[in-house]
Amino acid sequence: MGADHTRPAPSAPPRVRRILVATVVPLFVLTVVATLLLWPRHTPEPARAADVPRYHGTVTRVVTEPCPAAAETPDGAPGGSAGPCGTVTVRAEQGPDAGREVPAPVPAGPGAPRVEVGDKIVLVELVDPADPATKSYNIAEHQRGTPLIWLAALFAVAIVAFGRWRGLAALGGLVASFAILLGFVLPGIGAGQPPLLVAIVGSALIMFVVLYLTHGISAQTSVAVLGTLGSLVLTGVLGTIATAATHLTGFGSEDATTLSMFQRDVDLHGLLLAGIIIGSLGVLDDVTVTQAATVTELAHANPGLSRLQLYRAATRVGRAHIASTVNTIVLAYAGASLPLLLLLVADSRAVSEILTSEFLAQEIVRSAVATLGLIAAVPLTTGLAALVTTAGRGGTAPADGPPSRPPAEPDAALAALGTRRTGTDPGWTGPRRSTDTAW
Repeated sequence: MGADHTRPAPSAPPRVRRILVATVVPLFVLTVVATLLLWPRHTPEPARAADVPRYHGTVTRVVTEPCPAAAETPDGAPGGSAGPCGTVTVRAEQGPDAGREVPAPVPAGPGAPRVEVGDKIVLVELVDPADPATKSYNIAEHQRGTPLIWLAALFAVAIVAFGRWRGLAALGGLVASFAILLGFVLPGIGAGQPPLLVAIVGSALIMFVVLYLTHGISAQTSVAVLGTLGSLVLTGVLGTIATAATHLTGFGSEDATTLSMFQRDVDLHGLLLAGIIIGSLGVLDDVTVTQAATVTELAHANPGLSRLQLYRAATRVGRAHIASTVNTIVLAYAGASLPLLLLLVADSRAVSEILTSEFLAQEIVRSAVATLGLIAAVPLTTGLAALVTTAGRGGTAPADGPPSRPPAEPDAALAALGTRRTGTDPGWTGPRRSTDTAW
């Protein structure tokens, strides 16, 4: 693995570092204390259906045959199986019949797997309630473990090969995120803790671990942390107001209704808010890290830029980022809910009734609140980054006046980031005038 040649961010002045430490450390300690207080200590046992043995096997033979003629039901409607019909021979690899070939019917019905010779499948053992000694096998699904392992390995190799040490740190952050979600957030909500509070605390903990692990301990990362945390709190407040104003109950999906049957103590309204918070975190840290890095790189490329110029230039980058991210959020929600959206399109109700239905109103609130949080993250993070970056300059550049710099320095932020031409370049036309405001 080669060395990571990423240029380190300029060091902040000692006074600025002390202020950041005095701000970030208490917030981290508060997050850890809240996590310990909300940690689930008495997680209820999950409701389990009757255990059905599941064994791995390999298809050795598939024989299809015509389905029996459809019978007429008493009301005159056609009955019987729609197929396919036939028998699948499977060599069992686990269970009491391991090493032997057992028959199973060809899977049929909506969503049934299509099997061929050589497929790795999962068998379920069915026992006749009237005669426990009589058993049969059905094919439940394909084995997916090996393809998923290869896909995960390719994912990890690609990230490390491109990102090098930072890619390796990103993988560590991903593992930490899942550990916090599976070890704290989900069990905490399942144990009856307030979902919104658990989501904010869990998201803050993920943010601290992931950002500092991935981007290192620096003033730039601390600015991104503060911007993300402030935007998360604002998103939670906006989500609370929006769900209350639209009278959302959290029962907008079949999954939520099913969950309420198994875990009656779960607050589905709070769970909706928790989903908005956690869903926003992944995009928020992207925006805040980008804005903090943009301000740092602009200041490094052209130290003569004033605080106001840094803020304005980085905000223009943030506007372009937000414009594309908004579309990403909406399409992500739409893609995850595509089957239900198709059902709504086929609905015979008026468009106004469909748009104000519980399910679609819930998705609209998710998208709108997440977008508002993102928009707030840009000026918040950019302003903090501009303050931190210019704090140690003394009298070099006024806070909002023209920069004090050599006349040969480019005036625009974009020129500062681009290749600086010299007098030996045939296309060089000389330094820009201080009155040139083109970007």
